[in-house]
Amino acid sequence: NVIFPGAGDEGITEYKSVIYYQVKQPRWFETIKVAIPIEDVNRSHLRFTFKHRSSQDYKDRSEKIFALSFVKLMRYDGTTLRDGEHDLIVYKAEVKKLEDSSLYLSLPATKLELEEKGHFPTGKSSQNLGNCTISKDSFQIATLVCSTKLTQNVDLLGLLKWRSNTSLLQQNLRQLMKVDGGEVVKFLQDTLDALFNIMMENSDSDTFDTLVFDALVFIIGLIADRKFQHFNPVLETYIRKHFSATLAYTKLTKVLKNYVDHAEKLTDQLLKAMKALEYIFKFIVRSRVLFNQLYENKGESDFMESVRNLFTSFSIMMNSDAESTSMVKGAALKYVPTIVNDVKLVFDPKELSKLFSEFILKVPPGRLVKQKLYCMIDIVHSDLFTQHDCREILLPLMTDQLKLHLEQHEELEACCQLLSNILEVLYRSDVGPSQWHIQIIMEKLLRTVNRTVISLGRDSPLI
Repeated sequence: NVIFPGAGDEGITEYKSVIYYQVKQPRWFETIKVAIPIEDVNRSHLRFTFKHRSSQDYKDRSEKIFALSFVKLMRYDGTTLRDGEHDLIVYKAEVKKLEDSSLYLSLPATKLELEEKGHFPTGKSSQNLGNCTISKDSFQIATLVCSTKLTQNVDLLGLLKWRSNTSLLQQNLRQLMKVDGGEVVKFLQDTLDALFNIMMENSDSDTFDTLVFDALVFIIGLIADRKFQHFNPVLETYIRKHFSATLAYTKLTKVLKNYVDHAEKLTDQLLKAMKALEYIFKFIVRSRVLFNQLYENKGESDFMESVRNLFTSFSIMMNSDAESTSMVKGAALKYVPTIVNDVKLVFDPKELSKLFSEFILKVPPGRLVKQKLYCMIDIVHSDLFTQHDCREILLPLMTDQLKLHLEQHEELEACCQLLSNILEVLYRSDVGPSQWHIQIIMEKLLRTVNRTVISLGRDSPLI
């Protein structure tokens, strides 16, 4: 009882359609749902039988099946039946032969399969194959498979079942990044499990680390796409509840640092990684938290050092004069603030504030001014700026930067927004003592702000 003619109907074993009198080429246009348990799909097939109808009841009851079409739900390569139209072969044979599935399941089901096996139309009205005769007629169906466990893509299947053929693992990881996004997000949890299992089960080797990292960046990039944004909560839930790779943080940090260190050569890869930086660090932080729970803060100093080294690499990259890295630098200023709230869970917030300050100070004078100011705006909106000790480090940096750019009349709108956001945070009652910080702003910026306002003129939209 797996056939459902419509919503709310009871499941049935056989669906009977209709035929109209003297219609030689019938078109049914009927949609039915077939719900098969996953464990039965591999040995299941859809079977379509044909019989004549008579206008006389006693003759109609005696009519037997004269032809059959069928299609298997699983292909030879382990993937499911492709979505879309299928041109099925119509087989004719004795009733007993048509009832016995063992006599026809070895035969090709579609015209395409027939040609793939080297059988081509002869032009005759019928053609013998095995125990059956191929009719000149054909039968068309259209299918749509709905499953989060069975895939239609052989490359994705190769990755999901990577243990069965590890020699193809590198190829499968590369091919994953060519798979249709819709198919990948349907199998999001299984795909992520496979990637991190590959990483964990090869913990003593870095052979697959870069490919796994690139695949992870590809998946995060997919979910950032507007088309798949509704899968964002699925990714968040996976990280929070299902992710369990305790050693992933070391490998992910290492690959990311390598990309940053070689920014001039690996610009494209690094740019993609920057766009995925928020979720890469969610995985890194969650991995480190799980490791801490399991091993009671073992390797704490090594982890801290790896984060310091990564920020140092970011700062060196920002200080570079290479024109080829300008887009990557802009991306770094945009996406580095997105990691702050997660990193502070496993890293000293004060030291993180110092690392961020060094990162900003390494931006070359006169370059990426707007991006730098918006980067600081994002930090003001982060949890870091609400902590008094962190503000002690960040506020002098921000006031110095504001003074510099206001005096040079650079990106005044962004300067106004940064100053406004700082004051809004300091006005809040849940951010600790703020009187001294307001005094710093008054001493450093009041005169500069007044001069800037005077120079703008009354009709400026910034006043």
